[in-house]
Amino acid sequence: MRIALFVTCLADSLFPEAARATVTVLERLGHEVVFPTAQTCCGQMHTNTGYQGHALGLVEHHVTTFERALDEGAEAVVAPSGSCVGSVRHQHAMVARRAGDEALAQRAERVAEQTFELSELLVDRLGVTDVGASFPHRVTYHPTCHSLRMLRVGDKPLQLLREVRGIDLVELPAADECCGFGGTFAMKNADTSTAMLSDKVTHVRETRAAVLTAGDASCLMHMGGGLRHQRTGVRTMHLAEILASTDGAGAVS
Repeated sequence: MRIALFVTCLADSLFPEAARATVTVLERLGHEVVFPTAQTCCGQMHTNTGYQGHALGLVEHHVTTFERALDEGAEAVVAPSGSCVGSVRHQHAMVARRAGDEALAQRAERVAEQTFELSELLVDRLGVTDVGASFPHRVTYHPTCHSLRMLRVGDKPLQLLREVRGIDLVELPAADECCGFGGTFAMKNADTSTAMLSDKVTHVRETRAAVLTAGDASCLMHMGGGLRHQRTGVRTMHLAEILASTDGAGAVS
């Protein structure tokens, strides 16, 4: 299958290892990954903070870019982010319709139908749970809010993690509780965000895991800051990075 990579702003700017790992996993499974170079921000930040008018141009650009990729033979679009995929699926057509552009809304729906978060693509579209990974470390998994509540990926990431060779996968207490990031929520409601983060860090420490993983780099960035602040020694890794690991690659020191 030919798959177009939607890299996302955060992966492109701060966490490229998540995007590279996504490519590694898909190519290992025999798929061709293409990178539409015209892609930019999908507009999620603007939409979430109430600037839908400013988001419209970004939505149109995203739709045009990945529409072209689909027209040129890609059968799906994948992103290592439940948050960004959630925006494509649940916000793009809405932004277009509120701006009175029904044609763009319909084009956005076509792109959205073929856009998947990584675990969704692997489990639902490709029918794979064992991606040939090896990661002999104690790991706990945090289901991010957008993947859990907006995309409803359920236990698909856990299905993939359970097939990783050598992994010691431990359940995170109160896993479905928000970590407190929420984009600008963490800045506008800093005290509440910090309290939520403190609870999450406490639960992570209870697992005695060496690694905390999730499907969104934004949440890992937030939780990683809390874990470092408390000097827990717990490392954060994107789900894709664990799935890309083989023969102990990416070992935790």
